[in-house]
Amino acid sequence: MAKIKAVIFDLDDTLFDCTGQLVEEARKNASKALAKILPLASEGEIHKKAVALYEEFGPNFNVFDRICSDFNAEDKEACVDIALRAYNSDEVKNISLFDDATETLEKLRSKGLKTVIISSGIYSRQQRKIELLNLKPLFDLILIHDIEKGGVSKEKQFRQALEEFSLKPEEVVSVGDRIKSEIRMSNKLGIISVRMLHGRFSKIRPKNDLEQPDFEISKLSELPKIIRKAARNQNGKPRVVAIGGGTGLPMVLSGLKEFTPNLAAIVTVTDSGRSSGMLRKDLHILPPGDIRNCLIALSDSEKLLLDLFQYRFEEGGLEGHSFGNLFIAALTKTTGSFEKAIKQVGKILAIKGKVLPSTLQDTHICAELEDGTVIEEEFNVRKLGKSPIKKVFLKHKVEPLEETLRAIGEADLIVLGPGSLFTSIMPNLLVKGIPTAISKSKAKKVYLANIMTQPGQTDGFSLSMHVAQIEKYLGKGVLDIVLVNAKQPSAELVEKYEKENASMVENDFCNLPKGIKVVEVDMLEKESKHILWNKQYLLRHDPQKLGNALIGLV
Repeated sequence: MAKIKAVIFDLDDTLFDCTGQLVEEARKNASKALAKILPLASEGEIHKKAVALYEEFGPNFNVFDRICSDFNAEDKEACVDIALRAYNSDEVKNISLFDDATETLEKLRSKGLKTVIISSGIYSRQQRKIELLNLKPLFDLILIHDIEKGGVSKEKQFRQALEEFSLKPEEVVSVGDRIKSEIRMSNKLGIISVRMLHGRFSKIRPKNDLEQPDFEISKLSELPKIIRKAARNQNGKPRVVAIGGGTGLPMVLSGLKEFTPNLAAIVTVTDSGRSSGMLRKDLHILPPGDIRNCLIALSDSEKLLLDLFQYRFEEGGLEGHSFGNLFIAALTKTTGSFEKAIKQVGKILAIKGKVLPSTLQDTHICAELEDGTVIEEEFNVRKLGKSPIKKVFLKHKVEPLEETLRAIGEADLIVLGPGSLFTSIMPNLLVKGIPTAISKSKAKKVYLANIMTQPGQTDGFSLSMHVAQIEKYLGKGVLDIVLVNAKQPSAELVEKYEKENASMVENDFCNLPKGIKVVEVDMLEKESKHILWNKQYLLRHDPQKLGNALIGLV
């Protein structure tokens, strides 16, 4: 259960009735100012037209732009500027808080919650409102985004509030009336969003998931109850834990992040190949590659930043290394902690959800082969041409993160796969405590089946053989659902895989253990030749179809 530690409030139409107390007065001020520069219109005519335009087009419509055009202003830009200055004048008076505001704020503070105001507007005008409402004694932090002079953006102010009190997004509730501003901002950052249904923006409907609030209220006195619900995750958005590594896990995360911010990726740290393997040996840190891919999959940052983190050097002493891996390695050394480094990168990339290593202890995946040979390290376990794998184990006994176990315990859905069975999924299930936590969790447990076998690991494996291996390490009777791709790829593409000694996984449903439900859905990506994270794949799950299928299970 997440503990709510702070509440961020918008000001206008959230803490007081701005629409009723100020908007009409502001509109009259603007009409009066425009009447002085528009000789063809009286103050009454301008005001009447402003009201009509507002009622027809809503609060987001540029009313003054239309008025200046319709009344033939000589300098339209100057005309609009005069109207806005009069409208946003700091001549604010006769305003009061909602009747239940003070009592609600005092109740929240008595329970130890931090209270914050983050408001946008003309700085002097917003400051005047705060003074008249006597809000300073009721708040721990007040931040104003000055729309006239710019400065620190509202999003940065949200992040500033989190940092000020060392808060995680899931520990914060944000209350506001505008879905395109504070609601969208909160959802993007993973903060629990509450929409106040009051005022001029109350009739605007969400157009996408980012504009959809977690909760809606019509009175501030409803907030304590909402906070209790938020702590129990009763917002209708499921908590999903996805377990794996490699390139399969990021696909799951990419597909799910549009449906819920309550995502936790539990990632293997036994990678020993390429850049991760080199950094692991040279710097004695955990491998960052799979972690990096998951952070990027959950990110809402600009494309340039994501491209930077995925950039791989092709020559010189850094050949083979990705910038993201080097950045995580440097942060690990700077902060002294791999865990802290991951969280800092998560903030930089503005991820939705969290990325958790299955363990913070250094270890390797090992395999005993059918011929009795024992091999160590992920790179060797997935080599071609060796004897089939009999069993896998970790080189050392390692402990899980408490946060990882907690995420599993709070989950509504736990997803295993897709990905390399023995080197991406199994290393997580070999960490002490993780199989038990999954077994005890009340979540639905889903295995997302691979489409193709993997040479060197699952040669000749049918679906039931994959499931049998998972049950061997997870425990029998734990899996609830096997999610299987229902679309057949082209014969030409299958033939290409067969030349690489890979074949389609046979869906032998009749051999699956009783009690496991099979769900067949078209999850196949449109066939194309492309590069994914500098590894070439011809056939994979489509993230969007994947997300739809998984969210449909809960």
